[in-house]
Amino acid sequence: MKLIIHGGFFSESSTSNETKIAKQDALEQIVKDSYDYLKTHSALETVVFAVSLLEDNELFNAGIGSQIQSDGKIRMSAAIMDGVTQKMSGVINIEEVKNPVQVAQILMQYDDRVLGGSGATNFARKNGFQSFSTEIPQRRAEHEEKVKSLGLGTVGCVAFDKNGKIAAATSTGGKGFEVPGRISDSATVAGNYANSFCGVSLTGVGEDIMSNATATKIVTRVTDGFSLKEAFAKTFNELKPYDGFAGAIAIDSAGNIYHQDSHPAMVFASFDGDTFEVFG
Repeated sequence: MKLIIHGGFFSESSTSNETKIAKQDALEQIVKDSYDYLKTHSALETVVFAVSLLEDNELFNAGIGSQIQSDGKIRMSAAIMDGVTQKMSGVINIEEVKNPVQVAQILMQYDDRVLGGSGATNFARKNGFQSFSTEIPQRRAEHEEKVKSLGLGTVGCVAFDKNGKIAAATSTGGKGFEVPGRISDSATVAGNYANSFCGVSLTGVGEDIMSNATATKIVTRVTDGFSLKEAFAKTFNELKPYDGFAGAIAIDSAGNIYHQDSHPAMVFASFDGDTFEVFG
């Protein structure tokens, strides 16, 4: 059993040493709590659990603490993918929901598994998700002062369970100040992808990630016989012509964990029951 999570890039919003320590501590607690959960749950259930914890922590740009768009509203996106069934479900630009990833989880049961805008929000309401403001004072202050962050905030998890099954989940609060209707990579196969060979979750600039089909490329290359290191190297090299900004976490079917970013520094933590690693 193994688990790796990410919380976007350290360059997103505050970059003080105090914030760095707070994020390290938060990621350590979340990855270890999620590993305990993984002991009695599937990989798919665990990635939802882990990402929900990340969404609930205002240090990260997903769920509570999401960025505010140019019209003053918060719209979030999230997706999950089951490496066994190859099913992916997600929500795009959903509003006033505490845990978008949990809405994505319910959508897994439906034929229409990716919903956007008011359709996603209405689906959440019909399924018992009450209206919840995810805005925090810091984000409102940034918006009102027009202090545009680099827009690199996303959270994600890849899990490898006791039965060797893999799943991935990704959630984002957007890049901040974007045009309403903008689609991020998080609820696409470019930013969140898994099969029986590998699972990947991305963070970074969504447009760069989608242009490169990053998650899909990594998983496909591992499926075709590349090692994780080789698949990451080739895929990240393909970001270089346009200086693509991305960070990725992954686990393969042998239980190997890997992570890489194109620019410093992705915020991540991993745990396998013995060895713990957190970004430095």
